[in-house]
Amino acid sequence: MKIGNKKELSTVQIDELLKTLKARFEKNMNRHSGIEWAKVLSNLKAASEKMWSLNEMEKTSGEPDVVGCDKKTSEYIFYDCSAESPAGRRSFCYDHEALEERKEHKPKNSAVNMATTIGVEILTEEQYRELQQLGKFDLKTSSWVKTPADIRKLGGAIFCDRRYNTIFVYHNGAESYYAARGFRSCLRV
Repeated sequence: MKIGNKKELSTVQIDELLKTLKARFEKNMNRHSGIEWAKVLSNLKAASEKMWSLNEMEKTSGEPDVVGCDKKTSEYIFYDCSAESPAGRRSFCYDHEALEERKEHKPKNSAVNMATTIGVEILTEEQYRELQQLGKFDLKTSSWVKTPADIRKLGGAIFCDRRYNTIFVYHNGAESYYAARGFRSCLRV
């Protein structure tokens, strides 16, 4: 496999990633009841570009894990399952437009830009709520979620967290960013 392209992994990197994903899969069977690792592995091996994206999710502390299977497409669905919003994806405003609008104290990136760069989708509010059915996430942090166009058009963006055993959805200006706010992602393989 040619490594010249930044979006490819070496054999060693693939082996390490697969070992990490398998261990997480086996440790958290409640997230994917009825799904067999051998079938997930088969899909992973057939999608090298998705392996690169999963590795980026892992490198940014997302702890990706299988949370379901799309019966129509036979794709496995991975979400970031880190206890808190992925540390390597915090302190970002919502999207590129918001990043450009900041005149000073700009963050390094935006959630939407980074998601696009690593080939993943930001969780929707519905997906975020599904994730919260599998455990308790974002007890100290928060995560941007895909913002409806009508809200974004007015300058806002939404994020979620879990406090008091309840999932909360909030709003902020899309240009805002905080050390405890990142984003969670979804990847279909």
